[in-house]
Amino acid sequence: MRIIDHFIAGAGTSSSAGRTGEVFDPNSGQVQAHVNLGSTVELEAAVAAARAAQPGWAATNPQRRARVMFRFKELVEADMDALAHMLSSEHGKVIADAKGDIQRGLEVVEFACGIPHALKGEYTQGAGPGIDVYSMRTPLGIGAGITPFNFPAMIPMWMFGVAIACGNAFILKPSERDPSVPVRLAELMREAGAPEGILQVVHGDKEMVDAILDHPAIAAVSFVGSSDIAHYVYRRGVEAGKRVQAMGGAKNHGIVMPDADLDQVVNDLSGAAFGSAGERCMALPVVVPVGDKTADALREKLIPAIEALRVGVSTDAEAHYGPVVNAAHKQRVENWIQTGMDEGAELVVDGRGFKLQGHEEGFFIGPTLFDRVTTKMESYKEEIFGPVLQIVRAPDFETAVRLPSEHQYGNGVAIFTRNGHAAREFAARVEVGMVGINVPIPVPVAYHSFGGWKRSAFGDVNQHGMEGVRFWTKVKTITQRWPDGSPDGSNAFVIPTMG
Repeated sequence: MRIIDHFIAGAGTSSSAGRTGEVFDPNSGQVQAHVNLGSTVELEAAVAAARAAQPGWAATNPQRRARVMFRFKELVEADMDALAHMLSSEHGKVIADAKGDIQRGLEVVEFACGIPHALKGEYTQGAGPGIDVYSMRTPLGIGAGITPFNFPAMIPMWMFGVAIACGNAFILKPSERDPSVPVRLAELMREAGAPEGILQVVHGDKEMVDAILDHPAIAAVSFVGSSDIAHYVYRRGVEAGKRVQAMGGAKNHGIVMPDADLDQVVNDLSGAAFGSAGERCMALPVVVPVGDKTADALREKLIPAIEALRVGVSTDAEAHYGPVVNAAHKQRVENWIQTGMDEGAELVVDGRGFKLQGHEEGFFIGPTLFDRVTTKMESYKEEIFGPVLQIVRAPDFETAVRLPSEHQYGNGVAIFTRNGHAAREFAARVEVGMVGINVPIPVPVAYHSFGGWKRSAFGDVNQHGMEGVRFWTKVKTITQRWPDGSPDGSNAFVIPTMG
């Protein structure tokens, strides 16, 4: 059976710990590979390689580092089909969605190709008599990323694209559920011209995470995952003296005003709630129609649209979404559906028990719709992270603003309306980090930044864009004065003579 190794110092490396994890094919439910789970031994080897490579990489001028990023982008694009199939085979998302995963990561790499401009400092001439002041952004040294299973290409590239372009070495600890694509990305970065030790991949579980958080040579850690673990990563990393950004869970709301185009809303919700089987931190699992008339009309249109969704294997070009990542996650989602029923929500469409012919052991869940969900229900308060859409009815606009603002998560929110004043008022007042106006998944473009509020993010600096540059660098400020005269005290402006 295939073994997935670490990628350390430019080469595949087996583990000394002797522990492995199972990597499933979500379409069949069968184990397709084993991933070597590392320990402090593998991390120390990666840190040693990073220490050896990083000073020379930092001394490489930004334009030359950008050329490596350009070349990496070209190599990933050339390998797109193979990467997408590799990603789909371990995650379960359909091929088109897998390509989107890769492309959104590449957009941050494209931003990183402009790093010479992004690293420019500030300059003040004449801050005092004969005194100039300027600043420069310098790399931190060694950074690390701990990434989730749901975006095995995009989120690693969000992290290492900017970090490496800024002159850092980077150690990536991807999810052990779908680790092949991160390893392949590291191989392509090496092929693009990055020195050995600049991008490395170590696999592992909590033992590896703790080792990264505790290692004194790692200056900064970026994390994406559940909120409880994000809080743990943030607290432990900061206590160890690191710079930490830790992105957590989400429960994004979609507000539907009475004047919204419901046909467009239903189309948007179909993709935002059920795409990638709902395994997105920016999915839209809660829809908030304003007024019962709006809610009834929306529900009437949603039911046939949901029932028409095609669930299929990840290679099915006609499928809207594929299986969830593994059996444990399937059970978790189905448990939340049962919880919703037990709490009194109306189960309108039940996706449990879905079986795909020929793939009966696959990790498939049909699309699920709840109505009359209330804010007191645990199924509303917590992130389900599956193909489940909940309708929470709001009597008025004020309630619609309050619902996402008071939720424990504050990642993303969207409002659907034709009324510019309502949209402007909502965007200004809602207590959420990323807002979409008639945009169901408001993930910012790469040259802006990504980050939520409240329990959706721990730390003060967002991902990618200029926020990413600030996270992966530190500022050095120089105050300089050049006194008149030469070292021997003569007038420097007088032409020297031999006499």
